[in-house]
Amino acid sequence: MKDRVEKRGFAKRPADPEQWIRTAESPPHTADASAYTARLTIDVTPELRGRIKIAAFGRGVTVADMLRELLAREFPPTPGDPT
Repeated sequence: MKDRVEKRGFAKRPADPEQWIRTAESPPHTADASAYTARLTIDVTPELRGRIKIAAFGRGVTVADMLRELLAREFPPTPGDPT
């Protein structure tokens, strides 16, 4: 009987936690910075989630776009940050 070979599934976590957050050293050549995104998950109350969704709808934008703009405004790049 053959020995089972452990396959690394796409959802398997790397052994080194630093690899979870590390970005590629040299991204593919493209001018579109939006191609490089990272998912951010936060916990909010259902009431706050509702207010955020209503605000986004009222502004005619998606929740994601509205929150990206808010975060970019609140946390602008600082000198020395990688581009």
